[in-house]
Amino acid sequence: MVPHLVTALNGPLLDLEKKILQATPAIERWFRLEWQEHTPPFYCSVDLRNAGFKLAPVDANLFPGGFNNLASEMLPLAVQAAMAAIEKYCPDAKNLLLIPETNAKSAFYLQNIARMMQIFRQTGLNVRLGSLSKDITEPTPIALPDGSQLMLEPLERSANGRRLGLKNFDPCTILLNDDLSSGIPAILEDLNEQTLLPPLHAGWALRRKSNHFAAYDEVVKKFAKMVDIDPWMLNPFFAKCSGVNLQEHTGEDTLAATIDTVLAKIRKKYKEYGIKEKPFVIVKTDAGTYGKGIMTVHDSKEVRDLDLAQRNMMSVVKDGVEIHELIVQEGVYTFEQINESVAEPVVCMIDRYVVGGYYRVHEELGVDENLNAPGMHFVPLAFAQQHVVPDMQAKPGTAAPNRFYLYGVVARLSLLAASLELEKTDPNPEIY
Repeated sequence: MVPHLVTALNGPLLDLEKKILQATPAIERWFRLEWQEHTPPFYCSVDLRNAGFKLAPVDANLFPGGFNNLASEMLPLAVQAAMAAIEKYCPDAKNLLLIPETNAKSAFYLQNIARMMQIFRQTGLNVRLGSLSKDITEPTPIALPDGSQLMLEPLERSANGRRLGLKNFDPCTILLNDDLSSGIPAILEDLNEQTLLPPLHAGWALRRKSNHFAAYDEVVKKFAKMVDIDPWMLNPFFAKCSGVNLQEHTGEDTLAATIDTVLAKIRKKYKEYGIKEKPFVIVKTDAGTYGKGIMTVHDSKEVRDLDLAQRNMMSVVKDGVEIHELIVQEGVYTFEQINESVAEPVVCMIDRYVVGGYYRVHEELGVDENLNAPGMHFVPLAFAQQHVVPDMQAKPGTAAPNRFYLYGVVARLSLLAASLELEKTDPNPEIY
């Protein structure tokens, strides 16, 4: 399936596609050398937006969901990538402890966990689920829509307190799928004899989007120089804004000034490339969203005119965490459509490999809105099957594998940025 790209503003993107296809050998070698210097996150998903005149990542999730949205034919590729990832940390691994979100009740999320268990079992691992919830005090079955079930078990520390596992289950590796929005549980700290993936500082208790996009800025400048393109074609402008409390009208002037600055930079680029669309920014919390704490802004005056409900929405996110740090990010239109509904691609990776992706689709939202909102649905897309074999003979913009290869390249740039981000924010940098 290839969604329709509804825009005439595709000249620059076609030129971008052409340059990247021509540079494919150099690009793949460049990635290979970068991964010799940097360790990729264990897994990651990247949200992309394709405006026709620009293709850019707008979010990178280091605790990805959505593996259940991958096409089934992509599973062998995911298993292969998972094998490569596990071997880095524990070559003789036998047991894997997977820790899902603490209060996960969504059937879609639980299906994601079931798919992840399926992938890792195919690598030759015994996989069991441990829960951070205090309500789980004994093995607890959770029913899935297809009639199968998951078994959640209470976590246990070993007698010496140095290992984490379950009753009669001692894992070599612990895979975390809870993003730690509400803080770092004590039971996960000071594990000196086991590998916890991702590391604790990858969670939203410590991680900041502004750090990621600062690292992405660094990565994309090097890449753009190699390919001879304007880095802006792959990179959204952004700025961090601290000390904001919209419920109390604190920091509004600073936020408005930051919005004005980013909008001015976008207008300058739009003028340079003859783009007639109206510039906008996305204002969101600097520490995770889950579709909350995020809004589209076309004019800084809109910040002062927010009603009470909007201010409440922009003040508290997942697990009741208050928002005081915001990121103002260049808004990237998405002109892709599936069945006349707005869509954006999400690329999934394990280790340094693209293992598939899907489209996030929303029938009720527009091309300048956040699609990670109630009412969204997902369309599996098996583009990883061909993302490494683009059609060099096809005209730009006409071949699906070429567009999907482009998506895979940009997603891997974001993955590399996440690697740099984790290195720079690691409280124990000597491990790198």
